[in-house]
Amino acid sequence: METIEKAVSSAIFKLMRPLVRILLRNGIPFGTFSELAKRAYVSIASEEFAIEGRKPSVSRVSVITGLSRKEISRVRETTDPEAGISVQRYNRAARVITGWISDPMFVDARGEPRDLVVEDGSGSFADLVRRYSGDVPARAILDELVRVASVTRTHEGKVRLLARAYVPQTGEADKIGILGTDVAELVSTIDHNLTARNSGQADPWFQRKVSYDNIPVEATDEIKELSARHGQEFLELLNRRLSERDRDVTPGTGGTGRMKLSVGVYYFEEEFNESGGENRRRKEDEA
Repeated sequence: METIEKAVSSAIFKLMRPLVRILLRNGIPFGTFSELAKRAYVSIASEEFAIEGRKPSVSRVSVITGLSRKEISRVRETTDPEAGISVQRYNRAARVITGWISDPMFVDARGEPRDLVVEDGSGSFADLVRRYSGDVPARAILDELVRVASVTRTHEGKVRLLARAYVPQTGEADKIGILGTDVAELVSTIDHNLTARNSGQADPWFQRKVSYDNIPVEATDEIKELSARHGQEFLELLNRRLSERDRDVTPGTGGTGRMKLSVGVYYFEEEFNESGGENRRRKEDEA
């Protein structure tokens, strides 16, 4: 019978392979990764594994993580990795686009996003940004969406939406920032479900996938297009409902507390390897 430790080690090794591929491709050596792993161990041990009613001590963290007291103190004194800028830009730009494709104020009679005038006024691009991105200047959001090829300027001087989702076409830093956000949420969902099943104290969160390993190559384009089309439709449906309940988008919405909700859809394909080794990837695409 497989032990929990062996199962976790096997799962982490599979998880690490695509991550290490990204690290090596971007010139990140093992030493840098090791430092980040230490920081994560110290942070989680301090914040989530402390004894109730007691302040998390260096000794306690050392026992849990296996790191020395000296190493823990050193890690705590170092500066946090810079991670917030690209993530904030991603969130704000994505909200503007989802508002553009779902809010009746900014779509035409067919439900398609309208070309918007830039200047202030009801139904303008500035109005869209004010509704869905708070106090960020409309020009800053427009420049970002132009930079990633999500919008273009028409001959009439209006702004036209080219992509129904914020997926940076340029700027590797932005794409990697999305990696940190989206993969972390997926892993946290799996962690929640493992805990929920073991403790019986929490309802599991929705996490499903379909997977077949004997599909002809000729069928991949059809399935990829089908998943993209219906995945987009599903996310737009959820976006409309979420925007109705989000206090920033819909002021006056009742309720207590403040929760962050995310739902993701992804597509993956690779060539199957019957030998049991790692399959050779053909493509990865996340939406």
